[in-house]
Amino acid sequence: MNSVGPELLTRLLDEHGGALVLYARQWCRTPEDVVQEALLSLVKQQPVPENVVGWLYRVVRNGAISVSRSALRRTRREAMCAQRGELWFQAAPEDRLDADAATAALGRLPIEQRETIVARLWGGLTFEEIAELTGSSTSSVHRWYQTGLSALRERLGVACPNRNAAKQAKEV
Repeated sequence: MNSVGPELLTRLLDEHGGALVLYARQWCRTPEDVVQEALLSLVKQQPVPENVVGWLYRVVRNGAISVSRSALRRTRREAMCAQRGELWFQAAPEDRLDADAATAALGRLPIEQRETIVARLWGGLTFEEIAELTGSSTSSVHRWYQTGLSALRERLGVACPNRNAAKQAKEV
């Protein structure tokens, strides 16, 4: 494949766009922009990467982390400047994002667990692809996935469906 055409770009966006945005959201507040930049970078790639989806996840991850670092630097600078003068605006309570319990619980997981769960469940990546993406071993990625799911179940008060079925079978 020599270049990325509109058909491939449309298919990638349709099949992976939502998951890529969710994946980028772990690090930054502008995930749509990061995904758009990744797709534009893909169009410029010569030759096209062999594993396009894996390449996109890598570029989105790197871009989101970069955007996050830039935002952190900007926030620190603005806070330093704000200490010199009075605030012009008061933050309104309704401006805050009202997230459901699952989103909050996912957000409280360590980044390794959260990244692995999002990439696996919403991105459909294999443990091997996630390991390559994060520069970790497959066993570490699997452990993060299992530990993260267990923590989510505990925080949300949801038992593992397989365990419940096994308990019910024993009771009968």
